Amino acid sequence: MIEPQGLTYDERGLIPAIVQDAGSGEVLMLAYMNEESLEKTIASGRTHFWSRSRGRLWAKGETSGHIQEVVEVRLDCDADALLIRVRQRGVACHTGERSCFHRSFARPISLESADGPEGAAPADASPAILDELFEVIRSRRERRRSGSYTTELLDAGRERILKKVGEEASEVIIASMSGDLGEIVYEVSDLLYHLLVLLFAHGLCPGAVYAELARRRRP
Repeated sequence: MIEPQGLTYDERGLIPAIVQDAGSGEVLMLAYMNEESLEKTIASGRTHFWSRSRGRLWAKGETSGHIQEVVEVRLDCDADALLIRVRQRGVACHTGERSCFHRSFARPISLESADGPEGAAPADASPAILDELFEVIRSRRERRRSGSYTTELLDAGRERILKKVGEEASEVIIASMSGDLGEIVYEVSDLLYHLLVLLFAHGLCPGAVYAELARRRRP
């Protein structure tokens, strides 16, 4: 293990730290650490950074409550940049977006048609959408949005949620038997949503499922 003293800091004593969701792989933010903030991050298990604008140490989520639980700290080949893999609680960006990298700046010209091959996923589609959807579900419970189906479903309780999971699983089977690819995608999406609600109702998060799948993948 490389100690914090073995890292390469810049002339200000800082090192860039990329924060990544450990479950989905989504890049959440870029911040800077000094030796003290890195040591606090490792010791506490929660991210701490150095604010260049305020000139002080700060703990992620100290005012918002949107903390980052550290899973692993990695470094690049030159030991002058860090990758912090975390479990994000809430959102990472101060704007309210899950990731600070939520705006698209440019996209390379596709070698296919301008719209891409038929059936291709949108450019912003990724597995991270499951984590984003789960945060929406969480927010519906916390903020009690009127008229929200999710809020109504959570209020109805586990029995109602289980019934919906069963119904959506049946719809997936029917869609698969029909062979309609669009219908299969639609029904699987409904099932995944209701499974996320079920996880939340049990106090679980998608990361628990990711971890179990990763455990099964190992030889």
